[in-house]
Amino acid sequence: MKVIEPHIHMIARTTQDYERMARMHTVACCEPAFWAGYDRTSPEAFYDYFTHISEFEPTRAAQYNIQHYCWICINPKEAENVAFSRKVISFIPEFLKKPTVLGIGEIGLNLNTRNEMIIFEEQVELALEYDQLIWIHTPHLKDKFKGTKMMVDYLKGHGKINPDRVTFDHCEEHTLKMVRDGGFWASMTIYPGTKNSPGRVVDALEIYGLEKMLVDASGDWGPSDPGTLHDAIFEMRKRGHKDAHIETAFYSNPCYFLGQNHKFKLKPTISRENAWTT
Repeated sequence: MKVIEPHIHMIARTTQDYERMARMHTVACCEPAFWAGYDRTSPEAFYDYFTHISEFEPTRAAQYNIQHYCWICINPKEAENVAFSRKVISFIPEFLKKPTVLGIGEIGLNLNTRNEMIIFEEQVELALEYDQLIWIHTPHLKDKFKGTKMMVDYLKGHGKINPDRVTFDHCEEHTLKMVRDGGFWASMTIYPGTKNSPGRVVDALEIYGLEKMLVDASGDWGPSDPGTLHDAIFEMRKRGHKDAHIETAFYSNPCYFLGQNHKFKLKPTISRENAWTT
């Protein structure tokens, strides 16, 4: 079975992780732009970072026959300084032209401040201007529900947003319903010790079904492991789920969402309509 990792920060991983992922049948991964473990000291540092994930990481991944794609944005953890953020936003269009860039992301909220919301809104407008997919970061802290609702309400009231072209990431039990009710895609992030576990992710898939549901492992600078995605696959197998349903969740569903950008080359194994009704 082929696997797609829809959200992982490979800049934080070793080349050996690419080898491990390849051995676990990963054929593509997507890297949203995010925090580096420290606040960057200049907009130019973002320019270098965007160059790294859009040019160098695809070459590392290709050594293991993995297609590497990325997303570009000013992330919510560094969006409090509006003037600084706007300087970063000014050169994002240059990167949207690159062959492995799939859209704007991961934009969103961290502490749910007004400044973070201003930069979120401005990047939504940038995505609309350039006809880009959107990948959204929901807060990791206790105000995840509040921050998710702020963004869902904004997008639903916008008037020009196609929810089929938007994914909300880091969804958990208390935010899944509002994201799904809004017609958006929902992605659940697995961490070894915090946030979603493989079991919780499979519970959610059993409750909500496969429609517009994604699973990712993040693989960032804290305790994390690309292998947790495959732990969830194993959990589904232990529970007796059909191979076709597992393949839909971990391969075809990413193809349906990411394939809305013509740059994404992989194709699903079953049509979207049939996958969600069988």
